[in-house]
Formats: sequence, C-alpha cells, structure tokens
Amino acid sequence: MINTFTDLLNRITVLAGGLVVPGGQPAGGGTGAGAGTTGEVAAGAAGYAPVGDPGMAGMLITMLPFLAIFVGMWFLMIRPQRKREKKLKELQATIKAGDNIVTSSGMFGKVADVGTDCLVVEMGISGRTVKIPVLKSDVLGVREPVLTPPPKEVE
Repeated sequence: MINTFTDLLNRITVLAGGLVVPGGQPAGGGTGAGAGTTGEVAAGAAGYAPVGDPGMAGMLITMLPFLAIFVGMWFLMIRPQRKREKKLKELQATIKAGDNIVTSSGMFGKVADVGTDCLVVEMGISGRTVKIPVLKSDVLGVREPVLTPPPKEVE
C-alpha cells in the first residue's frame, strides 16, 4: 500500500515538474513515511520517464471520429451550400432591366428598373401589368415562365 502511494506520489511530482504545494514544500516532497525527497523522485522517475505525453495521444484518438464527422459534414453540406449562395449572389448582382425573373415567392416578372438593393418588377399578363418593388435578395433566378395551355379533355 505504501509503495503504491509512493509510486503515485512520484508520478504526480514528475508530471507537476516540481510545483510547490500550498504548504511551501515541493510537490511530492514531505517528511511522511514513504515520501521521498526530490532527489529520490528524480532518480525514480528516470526509469519510467515518458517519451511523449500519453494523455495527448489518447485525446487525439478519441477526437478523431468527431473530426472525421466534421470534415465529412463540411464537404457534404456546408461547402456546396456556400457555393450555391455565392452563385446566387453573383446572379442577383448581374440582373439588368429587361430580364425575366422568378422571386422567392414563385412570382414571375420582368425587370423594369434596377436600384442598388431593390428592383422594380413588372408583373401581370395581357397588358394588365403592375409594377412592384422587389428586393434583389428575393430573386431566385433569371428565367421566363413556361405558360402551357390547359389540358384538353379526352372524350
């Protein structure tokens, strides 16, 4: 029991690097039974001095799956989303008067005027049009509506 305690105390002293405990004595040094001096600790530590910090390697091995999941999520979700956002911002910046657009609400229109952050969009058909201001950020794409005739009834 005393040898186990002494060994534990020696290891703590080696890891602490000679820190001073609140009593004013060096860590591991004391006058109790089995507590050696710092010279004995250094001599005892020479036999099992770690080459590297084993706690750090264990921590890295434990964190490796989390890191792999994060990298996978980055390449599968975050990176493609950022590419789409960048492409959409470029499209919104290049809109000019006369372009046919579709808004985020699904409404089609023709751009009548372009401002810094707002567009004036002409919406409607057959000469009955309305001009509505729309934010550039609400534009999803530049395309014309596909107007198909209603399906014919089959007799």
